[in-house]
Amino acid sequence: MSLDSQDSPSPSFNRDWFFPSPSFIHQSPPKPPKPHRRFSTASKHSPDSNLSNPPSFRSSSSFSSTTTSKYGRLRRRMEFPRTPDKYSRQHQNDFVLDRKLAVSNEKKQSTEKLSSGSLGHRVRVRWNLAITVAIVITALTSLVHKNFTLHNQVIVLQDQILKLNVRLRACNMLSNLDIFDSVTQEHDDIGYGSDNGLKNLALIVSLTLLSIPVLAFKYIDFVSKSRSSDSALEEVLLNKQLAYRLDVFLSVHPYAKPLALLVATLLVICLGGLALFGVTDDSLADCLWLSWTFVADSGNHANSEGIGPRLVSVSISFGGMLIFAMMLGLVSDAISEKFDSLRKGRSEVVEQNHTLILGWSDKLGSLLNQLAIANESLGGGIVVVMAERDKEEMEMDIAKMEFDFKGTSVICRSGSPLILADLKKVSVSKARAIVVLAEDGNADQSDARALRTVLSLTGVKEGLKGHIVVELSDLDNEVLVKLVGGDLVETVVAHDVIGRLMIQCARQPGLAQIWEDILGFENCEFYIKRWPQLHGMQFEDILISFPDAIPCGIKVASCGGKIILNPEDSYVLQEDDEILVIAEDDDSYAPAALPTVKEATFMHIARPARMPQKILLCGWRRDIDDMIVVLDAFLAPGSELWMFNDVPENEREKKLIDGGLDFSRLENIQLVNREGNAVIRRQLESLPLHSFDSILILADESVEDSAIQADSRSLATLLLIRDIQSKRLPMVNQVRRGSFSQGSWIGEMQQASDKSVIISEILDPRTKNLLCTSKISDYVLSNELVSMALAMVAEDQQINDVLEELFAEEGNELQIRQADLYLSEGEELSFYEVLLRARQRREIVIGYRAANAERAVINPPAKTERRRWSLKDAFVVIAEKE
Repeated sequence: MSLDSQDSPSPSFNRDWFFPSPSFIHQSPPKPPKPHRRFSTASKHSPDSNLSNPPSFRSSSSFSSTTTSKYGRLRRRMEFPRTPDKYSRQHQNDFVLDRKLAVSNEKKQSTEKLSSGSLGHRVRVRWNLAITVAIVITALTSLVHKNFTLHNQVIVLQDQILKLNVRLRACNMLSNLDIFDSVTQEHDDIGYGSDNGLKNLALIVSLTLLSIPVLAFKYIDFVSKSRSSDSALEEVLLNKQLAYRLDVFLSVHPYAKPLALLVATLLVICLGGLALFGVTDDSLADCLWLSWTFVADSGNHANSEGIGPRLVSVSISFGGMLIFAMMLGLVSDAISEKFDSLRKGRSEVVEQNHTLILGWSDKLGSLLNQLAIANESLGGGIVVVMAERDKEEMEMDIAKMEFDFKGTSVICRSGSPLILADLKKVSVSKARAIVVLAEDGNADQSDARALRTVLSLTGVKEGLKGHIVVELSDLDNEVLVKLVGGDLVETVVAHDVIGRLMIQCARQPGLAQIWEDILGFENCEFYIKRWPQLHGMQFEDILISFPDAIPCGIKVASCGGKIILNPEDSYVLQEDDEILVIAEDDDSYAPAALPTVKEATFMHIARPARMPQKILLCGWRRDIDDMIVVLDAFLAPGSELWMFNDVPENEREKKLIDGGLDFSRLENIQLVNREGNAVIRRQLESLPLHSFDSILILADESVEDSAIQADSRSLATLLLIRDIQSKRLPMVNQVRRGSFSQGSWIGEMQQASDKSVIISEILDPRTKNLLCTSKISDYVLSNELVSMALAMVAEDQQINDVLEELFAEEGNELQIRQADLYLSEGEELSFYEVLLRARQRREIVIGYRAANAERAVINPPAKTERRRWSLKDAFVVIAEKE
């Protein structure tokens, strides 16, 4: 071996620099030994040389091998690079690649160790915690057991002492009684000693049962964590499954919470009793009772003596406090839920023969008012309102209504009429009448919801005691609703009723007030009743048989209960027939003996022929095609109907045809289309407003959803038309009318109102007062009139047939006749005599309006008293349509 290889260590390829210590710096360097050779005798390419560490030239001041080994860790050997040969470079490259592979393997191994280490660390922590808890419990159990073992040893020693005392007493020949008592005491003591094992067992069992839930929860948590870390897929953890099962149990079973509280109470009492039995001298029954006292009153443990009894009693008292807190929470939740149910209207209505209203709209106030008036004679009634609104909001809105309920109670409930459970909640099967209100908004959606409500009502298993009154918005949907509901359903189409009333009032001014009196329950209304004492009497005698009512029709039993208005005088009342009358209330009239009435003389006065009329229709709504058909039936041939709205004329005809209007069937009227906005004065002035006989102002469908906006638009149109008319009419000197002079703007409009009739469709009752005060329009209050019709049909299902005939194009209708058709100027006649004269024209007089009166009198009292009539008076009659 060469000297280089022996004396010098192998050169290092570590690139870290090492600095010597301070002691080494201040130390004098050792003298290097003299080398044998300056250069190595080995060949540079000798195979014995280290290939990975090529030799390098050393400096002349290099240290010896001894010095190098001594300070090998404090310095680095300086070597001067030399030009490597091909073989050494290749070796270096291989070494670098091997080093990189080793580093990457080390990183992978470290990453795997970290991941496995983290999981293992969590597992070890969990196991350590579980082991610690187990050790603590075991140590505590051992200490308690040791304590009681010593106690048992003391008891054993006492037993031995007692036995010795017994023997001593026996040896001293005590009395038989003393011997007997000693023997008995000995047996008791022996029995007490035999119970020690049972007490220890009871203590161990109680501690074991207490530790089982803790260990079970720890085990479940450990299993859930281990599954979540081991499984790559998302699986439901065990603790989540148990929590879900518990939640389902508490939610599905109504008595789950009280049952859980009861089980917890029994567990605490039983475990506490076992623990007390193990640490005290009392019997098991006494310990259980003592445990119950600790649970019921946490202060009872203050009298406990000894470490064991005090520890157990404190634990039982702590469990009792938890149970008491659970009980308070359960009771508080139950009370809160009950009050919340009452506040939100979730409780069941236990009523019968009540009126049920489903839905909420602007017509509800007028409907409740009419129902309250109708029930006044009965001392009040019960009205239940169910809508998809908050109960408190409904009650607040009803409380703001400015009318007297007259003893009627209104009960609100929150719910949906489409859900059978909510319908059952309001006792729908026991209601005597069910009113389904149309929703404010789109007509098709409102009618579709009404149809679904009728389907829900017909699906009630218990059946319905009363009938159903459905308010619809479109006449085309009436057939479908009646098809679903059958004979139980009566429909009131709001727009159709209002349209027909507007047309009748346009032809005969003042008829709106008469309809209000007849439809509302405040004055006189229709009633149907059977009177057996009138069977076999002709209708002309029946007409004057009721002093406080006016007969106007017969419900014919032989025709399936069909109601015939204004029948022939010769019709004889049959046994099962009923009489339709107009009276103040259903119990305010009764037949009496026939009065003595002077036979009426026939007055042959020809009726004036119907003249063509010119009518302006302002506004647009979806049922305007039906109004055109009704106008064509009521007006005389040659009449003109001007339509003024903002619908383009090229689209107007298409909309009318789509609505079902057949222009070829219009016989009496001619349509004149004008496009414009009814609230712009410039566009209204382009119309010949002074030449129209009647002007109808509709609530335009563009603002129909808001009653205030619709009324504002109608009122603005009315004022503009009246003002334009007053400017175009010549001034006429007239007397003061009311409280307004002829020169005021209202006076000018009143003068214009004498020349033409304007019928405004008004939705908000508050607008009514404005029009009544100014007297510039013969108004129609649509919401109130529809509500009155709904209330009347709700009280008696048969009245709907009467209203349908009075509103129809054919049959009988209400008309206002001048007095000159029945009497002469200044003639004195009783009301019955005028009635008999009207029968000569097949008419029934139901009231009159004096010349100087503003309102008509329907069903007047004192019908047999004579009075002087004027030709300016007018009579309200039921007559066939001309």
